[in-house]
Order: sequence, then C-alpha cells, then structure tokens
Amino acid sequence: MIKTVAILIARLIFGGAFLMAASFKFSGMEDTAQYIAAIGFPFPLFFAWVAAFFEIALALAFLSGAFFSEAAVLAAAYVLFLGLAFHGPSRWEANPMEFGFFVDHFTYIAGLLFAAVHGSGEKLALTWHIRWRSSGLART
Repeated sequence: MIKTVAILIARLIFGGAFLMAASFKFSGMEDTAQYIAAIGFPFPLFFAWVAAFFEIALALAFLSGAFFSEAAVLAAAYVLFLGLAFHGPSRWEANPMEFGFFVDHFTYIAGLLFAAVHGSGEKLALTWHIRWRSSGLART
C-alpha cells in the first residue's frame, strides 16, 4: 500500500511540475521566447511553443501512466538540456547561484531515471508502452 501511495505522489509531483512549467509558458509565451533568445537559441518563439506542448505531453504521460518510462527518459534528457543551456558553466562566473540551479536539475534527473526504471505502478495507470525490438543482447 505504501509503495502505491509513494508512486502516485511521485507521479503527481512530476505531472504537476511539468503542467506548471507549461502554464507559465502559455501565460507568458513572449517572455519565454525572450528567455530562450537570451541564450542564443534560434527561433525562440517556435521553441517556446514546442517546449510548452512537450511539457503538456510529459504531464499527461506522468499523470495517466501511459508511456511513463519513455516519458521519464525524455524528461530526464530535457531537464539535462535545460540545466546545461540555462544554468551551465558559462553562467557561473556572472552569478554563482546559477551553479546551485544547475545542480538542482541533477536531483530531478535522478528521480526521473529512477521512475523510468521502476515504472508507473499498477494502480491508476494506463500501462501503455512502446515495444522496443531487442538489439540482439538478451539475458539467458
């Protein structure tokens, strides 16, 4: 029972975090685009919209349990990109607090990778997954 509760709370936290991030983007798309442009990324408004819809998709996957492990891996890669792009080493000298923001991303990545391995749980979860073909390596 406690395992089920913990998994459901974790799914709510992951889903809620990405829903909140998307809602901030939707409510201030121009501000998001300016923030993206500030790091020199091309087509900032386009990528602001892509990020917002991507975060909605991640939230839906976490909250529903559908494609949960796949979403967790994609989210970990996304959070790594965000950490490097917006809080990476090039920004530490100008603002030492950026290092702390950078490190915080790795805590979130660790949770996402743990979730990817252990899955969405059995309760209140659509257990849809992508069936990957074996690469030829198999346990016997």
